[in-house]
Amino acid sequence: MSRAGRSARGAADEATWRLEIESLDLEARGVARHEGKVAFVRGALPGERVLARRVRSKPSYDVAETVAVERESSQRVVPACPHFGVCGGCSMQHLHPAAQLAIKQRVLEDQLERIGGLRPGMILRPIAGPAWGYRFRARLSVRHVPKKGGVLVGFHERGSSYVADMRECHVLPPEVSKLLVPLRELVAGLTIRDRLPQIELAVGETDAAPGRTIALVFRILEPLSPEDREKLRVFSDRPGLELWLQPKGPDSVLLFAREGRLVESDQESRLGYRLPEFDVRMPYRPTDFTQVNHGINEVLVRMAVRLLDPEAHERVADLFCGLGNFTLPLARRAREVLGLEGSPALVERACANARLNGLQARAAFRVANLFELDAHAWARLGRLDKVLVDPPREGALAVAKALATPHARPRRIVYVSCNPATLARDAAVLVHTGGWRLTAAGVVNMFPHTSHVESIAVFE
Repeated sequence: MSRAGRSARGAADEATWRLEIESLDLEARGVARHEGKVAFVRGALPGERVLARRVRSKPSYDVAETVAVERESSQRVVPACPHFGVCGGCSMQHLHPAAQLAIKQRVLEDQLERIGGLRPGMILRPIAGPAWGYRFRARLSVRHVPKKGGVLVGFHERGSSYVADMRECHVLPPEVSKLLVPLRELVAGLTIRDRLPQIELAVGETDAAPGRTIALVFRILEPLSPEDREKLRVFSDRPGLELWLQPKGPDSVLLFAREGRLVESDQESRLGYRLPEFDVRMPYRPTDFTQVNHGINEVLVRMAVRLLDPEAHERVADLFCGLGNFTLPLARRAREVLGLEGSPALVERACANARLNGLQARAAFRVANLFELDAHAWARLGRLDKVLVDPPREGALAVAKALATPHARPRRIVYVSCNPATLARDAAVLVHTGGWRLTAAGVVNMFPHTSHVESIAVFE
């Protein structure tokens, strides 16, 4: 019996089921059947026989918790993090990393076939990297809970709005994990500890300072007292640490202190990352959207440019371009790249990044609501030889419909997706309505130990 099974046995009640686990669902729960009804079993893996306790019942399915594992999968491993199973940040630490990747590949293929009625002409080799210390962005919840000893700082508990009692996190960089307990102690000593619901963190590397920069953004609902201000200043006296305050929305953030010195201005952060193959530097602010996993992002950009294969005479579009993560590398290869993005603030920062990298003549950026794009708006963009699409989880249905019209005919589309269901939906429009061919698709393991599936697809 596994360690997880032994530790869970004490929590079991008399109503346990013996289940044969057939597969995993999109949330990394084991899928079984009990008396003709589907059961989703937390902590169970395909091929296992488990004892499970029902924790929730719906008309068409049940949700259960693994109490004991009677027959273990050969792919089961001991989770590295002591908080696994309680913290909701990870859902697959009990599964070997290679098996995680295989399951994500199957999820992508199943979604494409079930939702889109499609099979890619070729399965791309998965993009994978280090399984630990990869998470360079996170949003940590903060709660003052006297019954649990004071302030908690961390991810939510699995399937709950409660904050997990975390003292370490193995998917965060080690130097960030070591800040979790000091952060709890810091917030506990603030007068506004009940009015500080969230700390957002971002980690980056730049040429401006040696080592990494760690930016912490404190969401504050009341002004700091003089004592609070001094405690934050003292806390910031660590190499590479920046403290930011966010009294309102994301645009209200201001740099408060850096390495023990009060700043209190709208200065730029030292955060950034590099794409060395394309000689691109990308500075950013802590609330700007960037990929969580910088190592995987570097490989993903390289693959996306290779798959799109822009030529020196071609005009290319990068849709949902953000800060220019794909736009600027593409501009090193193409004659011109047009980046479209819905956020005016991000477009402004993308233009600044183009100037920083000497690419302002080859990379142009415009504000555009791509969720309302139609064929006429697409036609006004002018001739485009190739297109890269990198939408949020909602996908790019309006873009797919515009590209499915007869007069919208770039030679190739590369679609980077963070949601296989919306990718499959959009791919169905491109293929079944627009006559495109899905020539290749594969997974990108941007979030190891989670059920999140990132992918990339190519249409000709």
